[in-house]
Amino acid sequence: MSKRDAEQNQVKLDLSDITHRVGKPVGGGQLLEPCTGLDIRRWVMGLDYPNPIHWDEEFARNSKFGGIVAPQSMCVCLDFGDGVAPSLVGCIPHSHMLFGGEEWWFYGHRIRPGDQLFQDRRFHDYKEVDTKFAGPSLITRGDTIHRTQHGTIVAKERATSVRYLVAEAEKRKMYEKNPTKAPVWTPEELKKIAKIRRDWILSGRKGVSPHFDEIKVGDKLPRRAIGPHTIQSFASEWRAFPFTTWGAYKWVGVPGMKDPWINQDAGWTIIPDYKEGEIDPRAIDGLYSGPASGHTNTSAGAELGLPRAYGYGTSMGAWPIDYLAYWAGHDGMVRHSNMSFRTPVFEGDVTYVDGEVTAKQAESPWGGALVSIKVVLTNQDGVVSVSGTAEVEVPI
Repeated sequence: MSKRDAEQNQVKLDLSDITHRVGKPVGGGQLLEPCTGLDIRRWVMGLDYPNPIHWDEEFARNSKFGGIVAPQSMCVCLDFGDGVAPSLVGCIPHSHMLFGGEEWWFYGHRIRPGDQLFQDRRFHDYKEVDTKFAGPSLITRGDTIHRTQHGTIVAKERATSVRYLVAEAEKRKMYEKNPTKAPVWTPEELKKIAKIRRDWILSGRKGVSPHFDEIKVGDKLPRRAIGPHTIQSFASEWRAFPFTTWGAYKWVGVPGMKDPWINQDAGWTIIPDYKEGEIDPRAIDGLYSGPASGHTNTSAGAELGLPRAYGYGTSMGAWPIDYLAYWAGHDGMVRHSNMSFRTPVFEGDVTYVDGEVTAKQAESPWGGALVSIKVVLTNQDGVVSVSGTAEVEVPI
């Protein structure tokens, strides 16, 4: 085959519905009701984050907060579609997506029961890449500003998605080396995992913040263990999102804008049937059917080129934020987090979260002292699922 023939036969993505949408506002789903204490408790339960200020009313009442407050990762919980909606704009026929990463900026507001978040969304940009996983792919980024009902800015999120052709992923079979069956853990191994998890819980349970002068470059944060991941834990993560509850949201456009992207067909191989969802809401709730069902349905996951049930990119972005916020204590705050996602977490795996202090800054644009921390998430075999850096504010 000549070079010219090879170029003609090369698979290309159809970007005809993508290019003209760059830089434009995006619509989407809007939750109908304010956040409740139950929503907060369900979220930290789904993410396996037992910080008592988020679920223990008596503990929280006696803290500086005077009651239950949400974790910083709650912003994405109070959005529609895992916060990834503005990066999934335009139709690419016969495609699917994986989360590529999340970048967050937090502005100081603590979400409490009664807060209702509203989102301003925008499709930021895209670039064509060639991936080992699926060949020709598209890296797309979208921005979301999260505001309360009073207009207070809580956070900004930049979500990254990797959009790919399912047929090309099936050809490459990159994940074939991952067994279709989950690993089996011995009782002794499970005890070791449970000890790491419990030691981490005890390390920050009282909410005491490390002071700037006490922290040294090179300090290691306590290791966190999450898992082993199961179908049940994946389902709990999904159901922690209020938007997965029947009738919990409505579709909103962009005032004054003609043809904003809202809930059009993105070209999924597994297509959500919104018309049927008006009769039977289970058809679009993401657990039983639709593109998200591959996370808990092995046969649906296989259609997307994945070997077995796999975890949510949202959780992979939330785990580092929760991990850092727990270390920072009640007087600290994660100000910025930028995490890249390398590979999904699979059923049966354990995720270990590790952090290391890489720099200190006594003064910052945020007004306080910042500590830079490198964060890495790995499984039991050392395979990296997430890596990135964050800036955490701590008291002087």
